[in-house]
Amino acid sequence: MAYQPLPEEDLSCPVCCDIFTEPVVLTCSHSFCEECLKRYWVDNKVRLCPVCRNVSLTDSPPVNLALRNLCAGFRKDSERRTAVQSKLCSRHGEQLKLFCLEDKRPVCVDCLTVEHRDHKFCSTQEAVQMYKDVLKTAVKPLHERLATIKKNKETWEQTGQLCISQAKSTESLIKEEFNKLHVFLQLEESILIDKLREEKDKKNETIENKIEEITQVITSISQTITLIEQEMPANDLLFLQNFKDTEKRTECTVDDPEDLTGALIDVAKYLGNLKYNVWKKMLDIVYFTPIVLDPNTAHPMLRVSDELNTLSAGGVQPLPDNAERFDTYLQVLGSEGYTSGRHTWEVEVGQNPSWLLGMVRESVKRKGPVMPLGPVSGLWSIWHRDGGYIAVTTPVTPLLVRKKPRRVRVELDYERGELVFSDPSTKVTLHKFRYRFTERMFPLLSTGTDPPLRVLPRKMSISLELNDQNNHFHF
Repeated sequence: MAYQPLPEEDLSCPVCCDIFTEPVVLTCSHSFCEECLKRYWVDNKVRLCPVCRNVSLTDSPPVNLALRNLCAGFRKDSERRTAVQSKLCSRHGEQLKLFCLEDKRPVCVDCLTVEHRDHKFCSTQEAVQMYKDVLKTAVKPLHERLATIKKNKETWEQTGQLCISQAKSTESLIKEEFNKLHVFLQLEESILIDKLREEKDKKNETIENKIEEITQVITSISQTITLIEQEMPANDLLFLQNFKDTEKRTECTVDDPEDLTGALIDVAKYLGNLKYNVWKKMLDIVYFTPIVLDPNTAHPMLRVSDELNTLSAGGVQPLPDNAERFDTYLQVLGSEGYTSGRHTWEVEVGQNPSWLLGMVRESVKRKGPVMPLGPVSGLWSIWHRDGGYIAVTTPVTPLLVRKKPRRVRVELDYERGELVFSDPSTKVTLHKFRYRFTERMFPLLSTGTDPPLRVLPRKMSISLELNDQNNHFHF
């Protein structure tokens, strides 16, 4: 028997008003979508029929198979009718066999003679193939864009993981450095307290000895007084006969006690400028590095030490390709840039056979090849390679170096526009750049081999200058 479609309202759920989905039937004969009925019961907390309000005797009503099949047939018929209608012209009811190239939509023969008379057209089959090719071409940049965005997402995910790792390791290093300071302060505290206790013990011993000595003197004098006073009650003649000896007893031969000086704790020695004195001692364990390397700029094959002052080469690390990082040349920047002033630092190059030291401007290209190298690309540097030394200019400038430097000093005078490289052990200038700097300038180090390059720390000292108005500290 052919399927006879029912009106859509007869196949609609009273709750959602859409065609039934998995309809169930209650004992009152009303049907509902299974999910609609469950939500209704959850909201109302009582198993009532949404239509007649009768109480359902079960919380799992049976599926209405007949209604489910009718709904499935209705959907298939709707889909078929929609498909047929999509092939017919909505105005003329004719098949859409042609494609208007100007309006870019399917048309029938009647449309072509009425509305699209002067338009160019082709068959729908030709249009399908032609525009599929157009879309294939158009979608190619989208695929490329999608690949770029996916790579960008991977970079951000990698950056997030590295960020967490950096925070964890940095926190550990901060605690380690503060622990060193705590150990130093605890040791200084212990030493100072030991000295205080030693002084207290010595002075207590001295005071006790002095008290004992004075006690003996008091005893001696007290005994003398007692003997003299015992002679006093004697009869007059006996008193006069012993007077000479008694009078001798009154002559005190005991020295007076010493004055109380230096017996108290020298509090000022321990508490006077206590923090300042400890601070001065801390200079033995504290050093200052004139430039600090920025690991976020380092090429993935470079490794920056935890102290951020040593650079070494190794295998490629899984680091995010963030905007600050060099991806072609094995380079790393200092963390601080300069727009004024004079700045000096020294790098220990040792026996490293291939290194590059210098300055770059902030806008230097960090991704992809930069050619030519030199000031024209924002780089001012000297390079040691293949046993020789060159200034990185265009073309390169060979440098005459008679003695291989173990350390290289870099001096920037921003206002004068000078960048000088020298050997601090011989005070020989290796090369001097002159340029009118206009951007923020960053220190740069590069190497591809061992041993590592190390930015040398500076020893600090403190001098105190006093005058009537202010105290000045000099480092």
